[in-house]
Amino acid sequence: MRPFRFGLQVARADSRASLADAARQAEDLGFATLQVPDHLLDVLPPLLPLVTAAEATTTLRVGTLVLNNDLRHPVLLAREAAAVDMLTDGRLELGVGAGHAEPEYRSIGLPFDRPAVRVERLGEALGLLDRLLRGEEVTFTGRHYRVEAHRVHPLPVQRPRPPLLVGGGNRRLLADAARVADIIGLTGTGRTMADGQSHEPTGFPAAAVDERVALIRRAAGERWPDLELHCLVQAVVQTDDRRGSAERLARRLPPLTPADVLDSPFLLVGTVDSMVEDLQARRERFGISYVTVRPDARDVLVPVIGRLAGT
Repeated sequence: MRPFRFGLQVARADSRASLADAARQAEDLGFATLQVPDHLLDVLPPLLPLVTAAEATTTLRVGTLVLNNDLRHPVLLAREAAAVDMLTDGRLELGVGAGHAEPEYRSIGLPFDRPAVRVERLGEALGLLDRLLRGEEVTFTGRHYRVEAHRVHPLPVQRPRPPLLVGGGNRRLLADAARVADIIGLTGTGRTMADGQSHEPTGFPAAAVDERVALIRRAAGERWPDLELHCLVQAVVQTDDRRGSAERLARRLPPLTPADVLDSPFLLVGTVDSMVEDLQARRERFGISYVTVRPDARDVLVPVIGRLAGT
């Protein structure tokens, strides 16, 4: 069983100083990672801020949660990622997903292919990223990408390469991730919209998470013990009235029931004590030990981090 660690997702900053301050505070409060999402509207671009965050801190890891694969050719991404890992002294976690926000595709005239195509393209990209970031010279011809004798320089600091985090809920995506990634980000209860903050409810009960974890385990085979499972907690409500708060959240997240809300690894509702107990129970049930929240939940989570981080 992996020890707990916690990430903070930061989508906005008004200046270099404010971003650096957010990173320092995250480190001081016990967060292990600062992560930036990838959206085209009103949020930070994902890679450059990671260098500033690392420069302002000493141990804080930095990462993307997650990059839209369709916005970057994997060779170009591998080059950028290797440089970021070098500039952050080996603190990068590279998170990638298949993309899902159709309005963003439309806003730049990019075709929004059906999920099967986007997931297949991500699968090819993951293979290329894995090889390129290991320093291999890569020649590849697939359905979506063609690469001739390319090698990344300079190489990343981390060996054999920076950790790859793959996020999503699609079954094929998770199976592909299980064979290549180091961290698998499970998603549920809603899709992040183009503003990087709001969500479109989709519903994803705990039983569906059980099924996805079983799929990952089968696909990973001998890699399973080395995988780290991650989730972005999309709502954190500190309250003495768990039931009432769960009922209110369920009305916002159809078709989830109040019981689904309390069981979901993507939601935290209750006192600090109950949140600690819920996270421990979810690690036991699902294997999720890496948990990210957004800034509005940062301070609520600090006492939880104090009790769980590293245990």
